[in-house]
Amino acid sequence: MSSKIDTEVIVGGKVFTISGYESEEYLQKVATYLNGKYNDFNKDDGFRRLTLDYQNLLLQFNVADDYFKAKNQISLLEDELKSREDDLCNIKHQLISTQIKLDNQEKSLNTLKSDLAEKEKKIIRLETELKERDRKDSKA
Repeated sequence: MSSKIDTEVIVGGKVFTISGYESEEYLQKVATYLNGKYNDFNKDDGFRRLTLDYQNLLLQFNVADDYFKAKNQISLLEDELKSREDDLCNIKHQLISTQIKLDNQEKSLNTLKSDLAEKEKKIIRLETELKERDRKDSKA
């Protein structure tokens, strides 16, 4: 297990020391996200007129909203991924089935070609025998 990391971050214009098992870069990234939220809300005069409790509550609701939207998006993407994996599995099965059919057709074609070659040889043999018989009959 990694050790706890202490790092100073600035959130809402105040310096805080945060401890966690995540990297310092990650903790700074979280602080940057919160500062972005503070900055977005502080642009609104109505927000600045609220009490500190209401400001914090509004920020907490907004962060929770972002969280649930991201969680929902992840769920949708996981469902889409599962659907695509299922589609890919079905396509692989179809490919295997088609490959088996193709192999069987190729075997059948090779058998038919072999039969055709034998029959062509037989025709040539029979034609040769017929010509020889005609020659013998014409000499006789």
